[in-house]
Amino acid sequence: MLRIDLSGNTALVTGATGELGRAIVRTLAQCGADVAIHYLRNQGQAEALLADIEAYGVGGMTVQADVTHLPSVMTMRDTVGRTLGAPHILVNNAVIQYQPWTHVLDQAPEDYESQFRSCVLQNVFMAKAFVPAMMEAHYGRIIAVNTECAMQNLPGQSAYIAGKRGMDGVVRVLAKEIGVHQITVNQVAPGWTISDRVRREGSERQAGYEASVALQRRGEDQEIANVVAFLASNLASYITGAYIPVCGGNVMPAI
Repeated sequence: MLRIDLSGNTALVTGATGELGRAIVRTLAQCGADVAIHYLRNQGQAEALLADIEAYGVGGMTVQADVTHLPSVMTMRDTVGRTLGAPHILVNNAVIQYQPWTHVLDQAPEDYESQFRSCVLQNVFMAKAFVPAMMEAHYGRIIAVNTECAMQNLPGQSAYIAGKRGMDGVVRVLAKEIGVHQITVNQVAPGWTISDRVRREGSERQAGYEASVALQRRGEDQEIANVVAFLASNLASYITGAYIPVCGGNVMPAI
């Protein structure tokens, strides 16, 4: 019977204390991976998450870093390496949140800059820091979290889309550059996902959004995390350069 077995692997999840990040960390740990839990400010949430995964019998650690600055990412690399060893799996999930989402003519220039740093430069810096060890090991899995918005191009989304579409280009090029080392680089693109916060609010149902989704419902954070775990595993050993929407068919890339 095929199973997603990540035992013997170390994963690093950026933005791990966020809504989706927490689900990804727990899922990778349930599959047997040791997990480095990255946070920027929320140390308490990171430590609580560490306690959760240690209950699964895997190793873990928390690590603080600003993924938009290369020296901080390099320090994170060294810190993780000393405790868990070089990661086999990177999940680049962190993103700077900003408000409001508004029209191009009204969106603050600094919002575009923040998305460039957190979407594009995060992936560049994470590659610079962690890919050399993957190349030496002749193995690695990199999963970048994109969004269905990158295909929708709806009014008000421009800053977010600018960052995510830039990220898309960087990671596709990276996939071609390092594929010879048997390192895969893929993207998971969630839709408007139900998370713990949404469940607490009781706002799971969004009829207007659901009407455009082929499956006629919103996705759960666990469903996104399941795809991340698949891409992190050897079941996905021959998939690289992919942009995989996990949005119930709300967007459908065409050939």
